[in-house]
Order: sequence, then C-alpha cells, then structure tokens
Amino acid sequence: MLIVNTPTLKLLNSSTVVAISAAFRLHIAFLLAGIATRFLPYIAFGLIMYATYTLDRALECKEDAINKSELCGANRKIGLAACILAFLAGTVLLFLDGIYLAPFVPFVIGYFYSRGFRLGPVQLKLKGSLGGKNIIVGITWAATIALIVGQWCSNLMTIGIILLFFSLKVFITSCVNDFKDVKGDIIAGVRTLPAYLGEKTTKKILLAVLAAMYTVMGFAVFFGVIRDEWVILLFSLAVTIAFLVVYSPAFENSPSVFYRKMRELAISWESILSVGVRACLPG
Repeated sequence: MLIVNTPTLKLLNSSTVVAISAAFRLHIAFLLAGIATRFLPYIAFGLIMYATYTLDRALECKEDAINKSELCGANRKIGLAACILAFLAGTVLLFLDGIYLAPFVPFVIGYFYSRGFRLGPVQLKLKGSLGGKNIIVGITWAATIALIVGQWCSNLMTIGIILLFFSLKVFITSCVNDFKDVKGDIIAGVRTLPAYLGEKTTKKILLAVLAAMYTVMGFAVFFGVIRDEWVILLFSLAVTIAFLVVYSPAFENSPSVFYRKMRELAISWESILSVGVRACLPG
C-alpha cells in the first residue's frame, strides 16, 4: 500500500499558493488588456505554474538540502506524477481556447532551469549566473501570460507593456524570495543578487527597477495602451515598497506569525489581495 508521508504532502502542497497567485496574475493581465474574465484560462495557468514549481521542488538540487530541508524524505516520484497530471490538465484547458504554445513555455524552461543542459563537455545551469535565475523566472512568467493574453488582444503595444510589467514584477519578487535562501545558494554556487551583492544593495537595485517599471506603466495608462487599473497597480507598488523597506531575513525565524509570513504575503498574496481590494471599492 502506498503511504504518503508528511514531507511528500508538503511537496505536493508547496506550490499551491503559487498556483492560486498565477491565476490572479493572469486575471490582472486580462484587466490591464481590457479582456473579459475567463475562468478556464486562469485555472489552466494555475495548474501549469503548479506543475512548473512542483517540478523544481521534486527534482533535487544541492541547495535544496538547506533551503528546503522540510522536503527531505519526500517521495519525488509522487511529486513528478502530480506535475504531469497538473500540466496535462492545464494544457488541455488552454488547447480548448486555441492556445497551443503557452503551456510548454514554463514547463520546458522550468525543467532546464532545474536540471540545466549540456553543450558538448560543458554543463550549463540557468540558476548559476548573477541574476540570471531571476531574469529567467520573470521572462518565463511574463511570456506565458503574454501568449495567453494574445489570444484575445491584438494590440502589440498592450501585449508588450504586459510582458514588460510581469517580467520586472516577477524579477523583483523572485529576488525577494532569494533573501531567505542566501546560505544555501552560496554553498551551491548559485549567484543570486542577495547572495552576491548583499541585502542592502539588492534592495536599492529592486527599488530602482520598481521606479522605472511604474514610470512606464504610468505613461502606458496615460496614453491608453493599458486600462486604468490604478487600484491594483498602486496596491502592488505600496506592498512591494513596504516590504523592501522593512523586511529582514531574520523575520523567517521570528516568533510572530506576521513576520514569518511577510515574504509570502509580498510574493504570492499581493496579487490576490489587490484584486480583492479592487472588488471591494465602489465603481
């Protein structure tokens, strides 16, 4: 009889919030593009990102022994099976809307991101270069979202702004997530920005990227390239700035639940909460 142990359950649940956040991020992209709400693509995108992130956790890496020690002892085969099922379900749902390329972008890049690839005698890993990991993660999310949005939006400038917004947004949040993993990343030779530049310098860079991103978004709203969704945009900006100003990796071991969950709030729950705030406001 197959017994699912606690680490395996943690593995299977480790990407659930990411999947929910993915659905809400796609909804935000639809709002920015002026596309009517479509639940099946949201569910499909959530399933595909669940598969992608669970794959990264199911394929063991050297830094995971430190950064994700709670998954040690998990049944990786069950995790891989869950990835395959989620990916197939998400792909079928997108195929029903005539979207054929988008499902494969995050899953294929996710595999090479986790395992790397070989060019002759050289083994290359997307995780290894300075900031390369964060750039790849940002582009993967943004390209998949843009491909889905493109099924209902023909304005290339709108799609381009959405691509830029989510590339930079996820770049920032992936760097934020790296603050807690510095020790394991240094040991594994993964040159994330916090591991190489330190916390203070990384925060300054992310605030500069954030300022540039919102300058572009402001012009895009002013000229009508994207819809006026200032509630979502400003809520996202406020949450990210507040987090970068006050967060410290020491919060991860704080006795306060609020401090322990602050990083997760800024990364995964911000899109969910921003849509909720928008829904609660009149008009």
